[in-house]
Amino acid sequence: MIKAYKEYWSNMTVMNASSTRAQYWWPQVINYFVLALYTVLTRAYKYIDFMSDGSRVIKEWNSVTIVFVVLTFLIWLANFTVRARRLHDRDHSNWWILFYLLPFIGSFIILITLILPSKQQTRWPINQSDV
Repeated sequence: MIKAYKEYWSNMTVMNASSTRAQYWWPQVINYFVLALYTVLTRAYKYIDFMSDGSRVIKEWNSVTIVFVVLTFLIWLANFTVRARRLHDRDHSNWWILFYLLPFIGSFIILITLILPSKQQTRWPINQSDV
């Protein structure tokens, strides 16, 4: 778990490798916990409106909200690349991320793909642990 999280951050710009399910899902769980903990401990929820559509509106800019925005951006970037590596592990191209543009069904397709087990023979034989 900890190894997967360290690799998640150390390989946040690597796109030409693959990631196993554990290397993808453990950082996702930890990041949601970290963001929730940060939001509660710093009371960032007082300065940010969390909209029903998943977007956020900053009501007041201060050090708490700036750290929240920077942290959220870094997590978004690392999630983008680890998602690409996870797609490689299923022998799919990074372009599959464009399925997110299809309302509802696109997210469902990507979610199912990310849940499915690894394929043995892929075009990207290097795992993120080996990079």
